[in-house]
Amino acid sequence: MTLYIDPPDWPGHGLLWSHLVSDVSFDELHAFAASIGCPPRAFERDHYDVPAARYDDAVRAGARQIGSKELVRRLTAAGLRRPKGRPAPA
Repeated sequence: MTLYIDPPDWPGHGLLWSHLVSDVSFDELHAFAASIGCPPRAFERDHYDVPAARYDDAVRAGARQIGSKELVRRLTAAGLRRPKGRPAPA
């Protein structure tokens, strides 16, 4: 199991956010996110939004810290990237 998280550099709703992804499957991503207390509503297309206050929890649970560009590269290489405006794969 390999999950990745980028630094909490993304502003929104008065907080900073990280993105949590898997390079294996969405099932793996959903299971990991549930195990660290991420609500289902935090899932957006291909990642979970994780508030800065929960970043360390994700890392302690096993998420690997990587930069945002590397996160997108791994997600794309795994065929799991779902950009805005494009339908999910069938």
